[in-house]
Amino acid sequence: MRIKYIALPVLMVISSILLITIVHADGWRPASKAPNHTSVANTGHNLTQRYSDMEAFMNDYRNDYNAVCVYCHTPHGASGEMGSIPLWNRTKPSTPYDLYSAPTTLGQTITVPGANSMTCLSCHDGTVAIDSIINMPGSGGYLQSQESSVDIAFLDSWGGAGPNNGNHSVMFGSTIADCNRCHGTPPMFPSLGMADFSVFFIETDLRNDHPIGVEYPTTLGAGVDFKIPTGIQAGEMSFFDLNSNGKADTNEIRMYQTGEGYEVECASCHDPHGVPSSTEAGSEFIPSFLRVSNAESALCFSCHTK
Repeated sequence: MRIKYIALPVLMVISSILLITIVHADGWRPASKAPNHTSVANTGHNLTQRYSDMEAFMNDYRNDYNAVCVYCHTPHGASGEMGSIPLWNRTKPSTPYDLYSAPTTLGQTITVPGANSMTCLSCHDGTVAIDSIINMPGSGGYLQSQESSVDIAFLDSWGGAGPNNGNHSVMFGSTIADCNRCHGTPPMFPSLGMADFSVFFIETDLRNDHPIGVEYPTTLGAGVDFKIPTGIQAGEMSFFDLNSNGKADTNEIRMYQTGEGYEVECASCHDPHGVPSSTEAGSEFIPSFLRVSNAESALCFSCHTK
């Protein structure tokens, strides 16, 4: 299957596969660029990085703002569309979602994703350019309409320190859906060691993913196979207070108040900044930005009692 994409001698194909195995040890990211510890700057959410040896080629597909945090946050001019998210700087997706439709054990209606899911989906649903922000670094790089729609001409006006200045390519585009053309399964050019991003391309069909936008009650009736949250931050979230300190720590599963009750959202189980796997300084973050490792289904058993 790999050979059909590019004609190579057998030895070169074998070498390529070995290279991918070594460099992309966890299946998608080179440890040299994302060692996954200490800071979000060392993770796959550092979008100044390019997870390919073809860095010059990748400069044509999105702006490198030379700043890790700005792809999600801005100190000024934050989004009015995502008021509950601190200083949010990304364009909000506008495409409708196909919602989870199978019966739920809780018997709750699935509603549209809340803000703490839309933040994640603004990259992972594949409809918004990964560098589509409202306020670019420096002065004069603000466009309010970017809150709700992507303006490629605005993004191409970027003239900062990053290597891409006004170069959004029309050949492949700049969303995760576009990236998936080369970073899919199998990769288009296996000999080039391109990381496989397909696992992160959720798309707009959410019917085959864990339900989000579903209310998780703070009290449960008899016979329901779920645990009751032990903490409440009034008007914000309910959570499983593992250390009884009265606040939701990064390693504690939580449900967000969306106006429709405390609901399960993407950030209920994932922390985009990374959660250390132990109390040891510099310990590796839990894989997949999970709040709790799912070894032996521990994450699932945070809520479920099956």
